[in-house]
Amino acid sequence: MTMAEKVLARRSGRTVVRPGDIVVTDVDLIVLADTVFSDTPDTLPTDLLGVAHPERIVVLMDHGVPAPNERYARAQRRAREHARRLGFREVADVGGGGIEHQLIFERCLALPGQLVASNDSHTSAAGVLNCAARGLGLADILQLAATGRTWYRASPTVRFELVGELPFGVYGKDVFLHLSLLHGSQEGHDIEFGGPGLETMPLDDRATLATMCTELNANFVMMPDDALLREHIASVTDAAYEPVEPDPDAEYAAVHVVDLADVKPRIALPHRINGNVRSAAAVAADGIRIDQAFIGSCANGKLSDLRIAARLLDGRRVADGVRLIVTPGSQAVYLEALRAGYIETLTEAGAVVTNSTCGACAGGHLGVLAPGEVCITSSTRNFRGRMGSADAEIYLASTATVAASAIEGVIADPMPHLADRPIS
Repeated sequence: MTMAEKVLARRSGRTVVRPGDIVVTDVDLIVLADTVFSDTPDTLPTDLLGVAHPERIVVLMDHGVPAPNERYARAQRRAREHARRLGFREVADVGGGGIEHQLIFERCLALPGQLVASNDSHTSAAGVLNCAARGLGLADILQLAATGRTWYRASPTVRFELVGELPFGVYGKDVFLHLSLLHGSQEGHDIEFGGPGLETMPLDDRATLATMCTELNANFVMMPDDALLREHIASVTDAAYEPVEPDPDAEYAAVHVVDLADVKPRIALPHRINGNVRSAAAVAADGIRIDQAFIGSCANGKLSDLRIAARLLDGRRVADGVRLIVTPGSQAVYLEALRAGYIETLTEAGAVVTNSTCGACAGGHLGVLAPGEVCITSSTRNFRGRMGSADAEIYLASTATVAASAIEGVIADPMPHLADRPIS
């Protein structure tokens, strides 16, 4: 069995799970974002009368924090009331949390070999922790919270075998865009990563890759347990866990060998990702003017992202007419960046550093685009209307490419900017 099949077998009490099987499972971690509790009078009542396993449920406030309008304020009040009344395991509230997928990763809210569900589409991010994690629709997540169980149809798995090492100046976001360029959508499939190249990638880059595979339309996205992951978990918790690894005779729908040495800085053009990726150098040659540059989200709001941005912007200024918005992925990332001096460097360069929130990435607040504006972002999506106006254009790239573009005022190749600025 593959890694995902093993997790589904374990949580459903079966010996074997194969593609096409429908399994009813327990779930180890159920995450409810603040959006679960939004007013939906015309669709689905979201008042929970009771839950089966409150110790497995956490509420993570992230999509609109602090509340940017009355609708969010009402939703978050309802979330707090539910957590108090039903005894949820944890509430990560304003000032004490951050973006859901960053928090699951940095706090190890789930552990290797576990099954995770949330109402957010980028739940695949927990695959970096060797978890089978997937977003569910509102009806499914409420049913899961109430009963403690849900169902999945097991999918065929595509395995990406990574070899080689990333060149200098190339990051996890570039790997994702490279896979999108070479192999496109993996709809209806799970994705499994492995190979010696993966072991050379920092955990932050792996987490970005796992998060972004939602945009390949994948179901579960899983990465193996290895020494680097175990070191991270040991720094957070001494809880026991049981990781999964694929069987030697695991069956895959396809196996793709990808040499990381071939990956270059890449950019997805508006308004889609798959089939719409070019090299950063090629796009830079077009001299595309930008109005806004955004660094943040569950994909690229990590401490390493703020380190890269600060390194590139140290002693430089954001170009006239460009807004650079930086959103740390969590309160902990913000604090560590503050201690390291990154916040000061970015602010002196002309950036605005916000609190941790889905904010601009989700088009809710703290960086919404006007009609006709052009933005380059290290966040998760470049769909039409994702960050505000449907008449805005969104380019998707790594943090280094976004920071370089903010300096030049046009979409830029990060390599000339990185050449004399090694980043540890």
